[in-house]
Amino acid sequence: MLYNIKMVREELKKEIEKALMALGVGFPGLDTNLEQPADFKFGDYSTNVAMVTAKTAGLNPKDLAEKIAEQIRLSNNPNVKDVQVAGGGFINFYLSEEFFAESLRAILKAGDNYGRNQALSGRKVVVEYTDPNPFKEFHIGHLMSNSIGEALSRIIEANGAETKRACYQGDVGLHVAKTIWGYFQAEEKENLDIHDWGKFYVMGSKAYEADEETKKEINDINRQVYGRTNDKTNQAYDLGRQASLEYFAEIYKRLGTSFDFYFFESETEKIGKKMVGVGLSKGIFEKSDGAIVFRGEKFDESMHTRVFVNSLGLSTYEAKDLGLAKLKFEKYPYDLSILVTGNEVLDYFRVMLKALDLLEPELAVKARHVAHGMLRLPTGKMSSRTGEVITAVSLIEEVKKRVLEKTSERELPAEKKEEIAEKVAIGAIKFSILKQSPGRDIVFDFDRSLSLEGDSGPYLQYAYTRAKSVLAKADKEIVDFTQGEEPMAIEKLLIKLPEVVERSFQELAPQHIATYLVNLASSFNSYYAKNKIIGSKNEAYRLVLTRAVAQTLKFGLTLLGIPILEEM
Repeated sequence: MLYNIKMVREELKKEIEKALMALGVGFPGLDTNLEQPADFKFGDYSTNVAMVTAKTAGLNPKDLAEKIAEQIRLSNNPNVKDVQVAGGGFINFYLSEEFFAESLRAILKAGDNYGRNQALSGRKVVVEYTDPNPFKEFHIGHLMSNSIGEALSRIIEANGAETKRACYQGDVGLHVAKTIWGYFQAEEKENLDIHDWGKFYVMGSKAYEADEETKKEINDINRQVYGRTNDKTNQAYDLGRQASLEYFAEIYKRLGTSFDFYFFESETEKIGKKMVGVGLSKGIFEKSDGAIVFRGEKFDESMHTRVFVNSLGLSTYEAKDLGLAKLKFEKYPYDLSILVTGNEVLDYFRVMLKALDLLEPELAVKARHVAHGMLRLPTGKMSSRTGEVITAVSLIEEVKKRVLEKTSERELPAEKKEEIAEKVAIGAIKFSILKQSPGRDIVFDFDRSLSLEGDSGPYLQYAYTRAKSVLAKADKEIVDFTQGEEPMAIEKLLIKLPEVVERSFQELAPQHIATYLVNLASSFNSYYAKNKIIGSKNEAYRLVLTRAVAQTLKFGLTLLGIPILEEM
């Protein structure tokens, strides 16, 4: 029999329901609210059902809880060691040693599949994230979006869905025209890198605001880009676009991201413009000063008016996003479309999605917007190469430099030090982002993020290497074992993994995985410090426990997109 916590949870829910019915206070469909307490002293599972139903039953909640607990004890469930009533009527369940021993066997048997489920089996999900604009540098906001989007993609896959990753890039628009204008002004046009193109953008942006004649020139370039009507402009455009995409590809490789679809505004703007035209004929949009607008306040007073086609006849971001929704579905008929962006566009997305709902309601209902906060750096810690933005690469390299400084005295080949520093740096940055709710701003703390003590990526990476080093010293593979010890926090945490993975999808919240891994690593490190593993009386059991911890840490780190290290 394959023991798993989900099975036991369902068993307990049925026994609670049966007890309530026997006491005459239950009814079909009653939510038993069975949860895993954060503190193990309150059991492996707990329910407040007695407090919820006491009034109906005409009983004191604690008295009702005692009656329910007694009914459940009579069932003699072999997976349950004890049932206790606490506080004002909570019922706490403590699982048996046999259950934990069998759970360990099941965990090891499942191997890399432990923690995965089929909750989303048969569903198709597309996750759109990162979305850098060619002709601009890849900044730390893109890094934040990438970390969250990649983690969500992996979590959704672990819940059984067919998952596709999408990246949407603004390769047309005023920012492109400004950059090309800057390029035309440059004396040196050979051996350009992305930083040069970033400088061209800054130059064009300043000139656009400062001079009306230049503004007209840039607007003309913008029309040329959309229509590909000028050979000189086309040549500059193709050169800059290609340089940008190659630069992005290098970053994605470092971050462990591989996209299934790349969408571009040059593809979506015509589709979006056509959709706006249809909406205009239906009264969804209206004309205003030569532009086409959507008056969001007509449908929801908290919304506002936004332009979808400007007075030059060009699609805005809003219209392009409409086209993107349609194009995505044509390429990949999804059941759910998740969009990861910064929370500065929350209002924008509310209006855009409302317009989409009026035009294509079957697409709007499938869309979920996950908004994240800003990633900030402590003042004075570092500066960007351009002085305008802090790039993702500059942050990675700064963290990497600090890792190399910490490991300078270690006797390792330079290539090995470089590999470790790269993986630790990526892990430190990603975990700092993912350990908090996506909607919150984050101040990246260099020291805390690289600490081997506490809630950091390197702390988790090191816990994994520690567990692996113990297993490497064992002279045999453990096939069978006996419990031999009272279940501890480690066992209780290990069985939580499947529900944590499921909850992370339900709430689209990778931080639940992050918190879980820190708790597991902390429990293992504490156990390791207090208990001899190899050569102990219970060596077989302790090695199996260590193996399960290593397996689970590796799985969880992989879900978060954090690189695995076999040694540190």
